[in-house]
Amino acid sequence: MADIRRVGVIGAGTMGNGIAQVFTQAGFDVRLIDAAAPALTRARSSIEKSLDKFVEKSKLTPTDRDAALARLVTGTDINALADTDYVVEAIFEDASAKRELFVRLDQITRHSVILASNTSSISITMLGAATTRPDKVLGMHFMNPVPVMSLVELIRGQATSAESMLTAAKLCMGLGKTAVEAADYPGFIANRILMPMINEAIFALMEGVGTAEAIDTVMKLGMNHPMGPLALADFIGLDVCLAIMNVLHDGLGDPKYRPCPLLRRMVAAGQFGRKTGRGFYEYPAYSAK
Repeated sequence: MADIRRVGVIGAGTMGNGIAQVFTQAGFDVRLIDAAAPALTRARSSIEKSLDKFVEKSKLTPTDRDAALARLVTGTDINALADTDYVVEAIFEDASAKRELFVRLDQITRHSVILASNTSSISITMLGAATTRPDKVLGMHFMNPVPVMSLVELIRGQATSAESMLTAAKLCMGLGKTAVEAADYPGFIANRILMPMINEAIFALMEGVGTAEAIDTVMKLGMNHPMGPLALADFIGLDVCLAIMNVLHDGLGDPKYRPCPLLRRMVAAGQFGRKTGRGFYEYPAYSAK
């Protein structure tokens, strides 16, 4: 990857800071951009804590940790990405916002630069069509928590070139990740399967089939899942789960993808899960922040 040295990451939330971290750990210079300065402060703090844990577990030396942090530059000006060699977008899951951002990135970056989206469900073909380089637009869907999870779902849009996909796959190898290619259908592979299961668990809760604890315990002990679907929904963010279900429902048109009314109500009430301190479970440590 001699031609890719400087990587731009847009969005300093949970996914964005995790993506920035794995690139810095792999030796890339990273520019992490977010419109909100406080988000960048939180992101740097999260990255520092994560790297410290790797040092504590002897998976990283203190020298390597310091070197990774030195390769990270944060800022609020998107124009700082003008000389990057590869860009990963990791803003909130909204098609219009992502499309507008890709139009801007197309104007700012060199035409040879690949523009990747960390979207978990939105059409890569649509994002590519907003640019003058649809052959260089692809999906690079990391899993949360990014520094720990080994999978990256690579999504090929209608016009994405084989060369761009190969470059992304090699990047994943350089990050120590396993790349799996998915076609550009709503939800791709991961969320096409995962989100309907979570949605059905919410229906089961709403209908009184079982308590949240009972539903999660059945899936953990009976199906050997490491985390129950409702706890997982809280971890992902109920607002994100609803956004993905809406994409599935709108894109596939099948009633089976209809978001559960309980999920809609909770999101409308601002109960997003861990990040707001309340979802299907309560998280006092998070709500106090």
